[in-house]
Amino acid sequence: MSLHILSGGTALSAFRIERLRLSLAAHAPGVSGLRAVEFFMVNAEGVDEAALCRLLDATTAALPTADAMLYIVPRLGTLSPWASKATDIAKVCGLAGVKRVERGRLYLISGLDGLKSLPAAALADLHDPMTESVLTTVADLQHVFASGTRRSLRSVDVLSGGREALVNANRDWGLALSADEIDYLVAHYTGAAKNPTDAELMMFAQVNSEHCRHKIFNAEFTVDGLVQPDSLFGMIKLTYQASPEGVLSAYKDNASVIEGHQAMRFFPDSDRAWREHDEPVHILMKVETHNHPTGISPAAGAATGSGGEIRDEAATGRGGRPKAGLSGFTVSNLRIPGFVQPWEQDLGKPARIASALQIMLDGPIGAAAYSNEFGRPVLNGYFRTYEQKLPDGSMRGYHKPIMIACVYVNIRGKHVENLAVV
Repeated sequence: MSLHILSGGTALSAFRIERLRLSLAAHAPGVSGLRAVEFFMVNAEGVDEAALCRLLDATTAALPTADAMLYIVPRLGTLSPWASKATDIAKVCGLAGVKRVERGRLYLISGLDGLKSLPAAALADLHDPMTESVLTTVADLQHVFASGTRRSLRSVDVLSGGREALVNANRDWGLALSADEIDYLVAHYTGAAKNPTDAELMMFAQVNSEHCRHKIFNAEFTVDGLVQPDSLFGMIKLTYQASPEGVLSAYKDNASVIEGHQAMRFFPDSDRAWREHDEPVHILMKVETHNHPTGISPAAGAATGSGGEIRDEAATGRGGRPKAGLSGFTVSNLRIPGFVQPWEQDLGKPARIASALQIMLDGPIGAAAYSNEFGRPVLNGYFRTYEQKLPDGSMRGYHKPIMIACVYVNIRGKHVENLAVV
């Protein structure tokens, strides 16, 4: 591996730097100054370093130093979304020797006697522990491109240990299999006279999850002893069955399309010449919530939500062309420090979940950044807050970011203008 480290410009705005400096000073009163510099790590062989610098707007100058330095990099062992895009761009630009490009932030802290003066609690303000790692020396940057040793498949001895063996694996490996699923798997592998591997069990857990299979939405419901004629999903589909007029596509791809109007569009043809095209422009509707990823890691979660929404719209019919987007967030009470409102009780939250305020500070940036880089600017959005403790002790509230997009889609030879709620 040939590691190139290039120095970039300022990583954060002056406002964010000052906010972080005040936060650090609260943990370590000796902090007198803070800078954040962007840098790039490139794994490349025989590459034109000057061309690489022009592409990344970087230089080969050595990274600056300070009393204490922290290198924030993508979480070790992972490939960042930014890296996949940047690496593809580098290769398209003729830099075939580039194997991978990653981006990091260097925090330069003044007024401290090295990192030993910086409490561990201060690191929480400087990085996202879900998606980033903290390194302390330039030499450690080589670990960003390190590949772990591959291990062999593990098997669960269902043939000898029976159901209990799979119950233990479900607990130890976090597969989240239900009791019915465990019974099904035990019966299947016993009948096949073989033991399941960890890869097989993980695939089953994901493919058969509620997210993919919609087991609850498609389940049969019995209310007051009576089997209901429709599932939850079936009841949703009843509206389409009752009024199918004007619907071009429903419950077939990852979005639905209704008839729109005639309009002029301006886009390039196969010969790359831009021309006007007068054609039908229909309306596409798309729903995709991204509450869990955004609640864990607001910026990255909202960014992947935008990506998934764009992907599903482009997969409807014959595919689509991005146009513009919106971004919406529905969260619990913000409880802004120094501006807590009378109705905002401190009802608590799981430690692993980001606060509503953190979601609103970072989530919109993540959604907008991904959409803008994809070429589909985010033009508008909304957010609302709600959280309440009910008389029976239960809690009601929002913790669900919503992405809204607008793209062009081509379906069955007809161009579709998309207004999608995600």
